[in-house]
Amino acid sequence: MCNSFKKELLGGVHDLDTDILKVALIKNTPTGTYGGVTTNYSDLTSNSDEAVGTNYLAGGQVLDSAVITLSGNTAFVDFADELFSKLTISASGAMIYNVTQGNKAVAIFNFGGPVTSTNGDYTIVFPAADATNAVIRIT
Repeated sequence: MCNSFKKELLGGVHDLDTDILKVALIKNTPTGTYGGVTTNYSDLTSNSDEAVGTNYLAGGQVLDSAVITLSGNTAFVDFADELFSKLTISASGAMIYNVTQGNKAVAIFNFGGPVTSTNGDYTIVFPAADATNAVIRIT
């Protein structure tokens, strides 16, 4: 999770089950550094680090089905896996950002290397929706 997101969440900026969240793909060799210090989708675009490919639209896609759950002492958010159809692209990571709140960064994900698709489905599979594995967790 981005550090700015953590602070903004506690300040009531984000409403993850009603705000519009998107996921954008990060190219294989970004010039910028993305992670905890990332604050906004514009960080990605100002460095021209968003992935480019056939049938991929700049800005990425809207995440669907955000579900907030409390399990024991851990709250977490789960999203439906995100399918990009008929893409020809290669990306090494992704950014979740909040469109409703001025494109504020939520989280950055490193795929561990390039993931490529040639005129096929490109799916971001979110981990299990539980207190140990969900992509956004507060314990």
